[in-house]
This record gives sequence, C-alpha cells and structure tokens, in this order.
Amino acid sequence: MSEHVNANVVLGTGGLILNEPLLWEKGKKGRIGMSIPQSDVAPAPLDAALLGAEVDFPDLSEVDVVRHYTRLSQWNFGVDSGMYPLGSCTMKYNPKTNERQAATPAIASAHPMLEDQLCQGTLRLLHELQRSLAAITGLDAVSLQPAAGAHGELTGMLIFHACHRSRGSQRHKILIPDTAHGTNPASAALCGFRAVPVKSDEQGMLDPALVASLMDEDTAGIMLTNPNTLGLFEERIREIAAIVHAKGGLVYGDGANMNAVLGVVDAKRCGIDVLHLNLHKTFSTPHGGGGPGAGPVCVTRELEPFLPVPRVVCENDLYRLAADHPLSIGRVHAFHGNFGVLVRAYSYILTMGEEGLRQASRLAVLNANYIKERLKDVLHLPYDRPCMHECVFSDLNQQPDKITTLDMAKRLIDYGYHPPTIYFPLVVHGAMMIEPTETECKEDIDQFIAALKAIIREAKEQPELLRQAPQRTKVRRMDEVRAARCPCLIG
Repeated sequence: MSEHVNANVVLGTGGLILNEPLLWEKGKKGRIGMSIPQSDVAPAPLDAALLGAEVDFPDLSEVDVVRHYTRLSQWNFGVDSGMYPLGSCTMKYNPKTNERQAATPAIASAHPMLEDQLCQGTLRLLHELQRSLAAITGLDAVSLQPAAGAHGELTGMLIFHACHRSRGSQRHKILIPDTAHGTNPASAALCGFRAVPVKSDEQGMLDPALVASLMDEDTAGIMLTNPNTLGLFEERIREIAAIVHAKGGLVYGDGANMNAVLGVVDAKRCGIDVLHLNLHKTFSTPHGGGGPGAGPVCVTRELEPFLPVPRVVCENDLYRLAADHPLSIGRVHAFHGNFGVLVRAYSYILTMGEEGLRQASRLAVLNANYIKERLKDVLHLPYDRPCMHECVFSDLNQQPDKITTLDMAKRLIDYGYHPPTIYFPLVVHGAMMIEPTETECKEDIDQFIAALKAIIREAKEQPELLRQAPQRTKVRRMDEVRAARCPCLIG
C-alpha cells in the first residue's frame, strides 16, 4: 500500500491546488483527476494557509501527486523530448554538466555584494570568460553585463553614441539591412538613432554599392547580422566595413547566429567594431520561456573605453571590479549580469575547447545544408545556395493547394516535432526557417525530413487535415482571426 501524505505538505500552501483536477467535494476526500462542478468546490482559506495554519486539504498518496505532475510535464514539449528545429533561436541540446556547474552551492549562493577579496573565484571566472569570448570573436575587450541579445544591441548602440560624441560628432542615422534581426531598429531608436533600411539583393546579400550610396556624414554606422536571417554569410562584409569606416562610421555585428561560425570567423578581421553574443543560444543555456539570458558585448581596442562599468580586471594576480573609466557609458545591469548563464557558458567553453567549438559549428552548418538539399525538391527554396546554420523555405509550392506555412507547422506538431520559426525573415513570403543545430544526429534529421515530406503529400491529398491541425494535442488550433479581433486583455 502506498504511503499517504497530506496534500498541504506535498503541494505547499497558498491555494495552489484549487484548480481542476485538484478539486474535491465539500466534506469529502478527493483524488487527482476528479471533475467536480465549480459550485461544489470548497472555498479556500487562503489567509489561514498563508499564516501557516492547518488547512483541511485532502490526503493524497505520493504516487498520485508524482503521477499528476509527471503527466503535466509530459504535456509540454522541450529539447529533451525531441527535435526542436526553431531557427534564429538556437534551441539546441545543452549538456547537463553545465547545469550542474551553475548549481554548485558555492557558486549559486555567492552574494553579489561580496567584497572583491571575498569572491576571487567568482571574479576569476568572469575574467576568464571575458578573455575566452574575446579570443573566440577575435575582438579585444568584453563586457558581460547585458542580460539578453537586444540588451547587447542597446549597449552597442550606446557605445556608438558615446564614441561619436567623443569625436565631436552628432550622427543620428543607422543603416539596417532587411535581413537583420528584428530588434535592431528598436535598439537603435532607443539611443536616438533613426533606422535607414537597406534592401538585400536577389541573392539575399548586401550590395556594397547600395551601402556606399546610403552612407553619409549623418550616419553613425551599420547594424548587420552575419550570418544573416536567411542563413547566408555576408561574403562582402570586409568591403562593406571598409566603406562604412572610410566615411567615419562604425560597424555593429549582431552575433545571435554565432552558432554557425565559432572558431571559424574572426569578427575583427571582418571589420566589425562591436559584436554581441547570445550566450543563451550558442553557449549552453536552455533558451525559451522568456529567459534568463546573457548578451555580452565584444569591442575593438578603440571602443574599449566606452564599455560598461564596473569591469573585472586582474592586477598582481588579484581580481577586482574597476569603475575608474571616465568615458564609460555606465552600468547597464545590476551586479555581474545574469551570473548563472555566464557560469554555464564558461563551463561549456572549457568542456568543448577550441576544436570542439569549431566542430560544433561545422556540424550545425552540415546539418542545415543536408536538410536544404533533401527538401528543396518539395519546398520552395528562395535562395538556392549553400547556407550556414539554418535554411529558409517558403510555402510557394503549396499555394495551389491553399496550404500555408502555418498549416504545415501545425501539422508537424502531430508528428511529434516542435515547429520551426515561421513567417520570418520578412523578406521571404511564407517563410519557414529550419535550424537543426549541431546536436541532432543524421537518423533524427532523416525522420524529420520524412515527416515534412509526408505533410507535403498530405497537403495535396488531404488538405483539410492540415487546416485542422494539430489534432493530437491537449489544445487545438485557436481561432486566430477572433483572437486578433477580440483580444483578452488583463489589466
């Protein structure tokens, strides 16, 4: 017989078990899974629960409680459940050892306001991570403060602003390609810059001549994503950077797609002045659900004086936080940034090593190109050229059957896959961006390809099946038109 425990002990107080299926009939013991009308639900003595007084919760066996929450966890999909080909945000498997390092008690419980001499190990970790990220990107100095990719962009734009101001310049425009990440214009606008769009050519690349025509004395520089959001590497990046620099501008590199070029591309030699990294995409922090993240900013020697303070420095084998940098843009995040994310990245880099990081990028590129070649005969491929870590298709071939990218993505759920990014980048109508990452083996990728090909056959033979998908989930497809017209806003 299983041991019975009081639900108040197992589930905690505070009214967390008031919702179905943890309802019970007034005056009776209940079991998980009962469906009781709302009128029969006993009112919860929340005040008493919050005060720690005894509450008349039902007795539930441990096995009931464990099975209930295990069942709930299985309703969600995650990278531990299966392939997660969500392009643009590298939803790759992250080794559990890095989670364990971040949870080490001495690290996880370190108080952020400890004096420097009492947290030498913490400061050393941060200092060595800065040096590692500088070596990986080829740039000279790093700030670990920014808490996300867009926060890194904002920090970069603040550095642009501070640099031009130090030169006595008041430039107010930023060039932003249509293949850059969508947060770039907002980050620039927050710093007082006006975004000037730059259209990509028929190959999905930037045209240096167009950049030259837009680059004037009022333009602070360019923000570009490389590899861009089409999954293509901007091959003429050095030529573009030279044009921008010749006219007094700076080059910002959005490094959210670094998973494709670790140990392969030197950002400084490409002409990039400022680059942010998404540690929660490339460097082993599970990404999704809104955070946490980290968006360190790497800069050239010329821009180092403008980095946020305090900075971690090493002097006479002692580490300290230094704030004596008069040209700094100031603090952009409390304490040391999102420290747990930084620990995971440090552990990941030490575990992988230089060749391991390089091999991860090579495999990510190989997997994406394999998918591109296997699917381009059934899905429309707007840019038929070697891609980097992700490939972008469209729904053009399915339009005669009145099947959209959304329909195919929803149907993928029935096949046991999380859908890839859809309808982005905007330069591709009906875009489907697939990023397999380096962590998926060929057998799993082949199964994913087979599932997509089966869906494409269904689009011709049973189109209504796709329009009603997903059909095997706890929640069916919502009425998106009604949701847009009648949003449920909670104040």
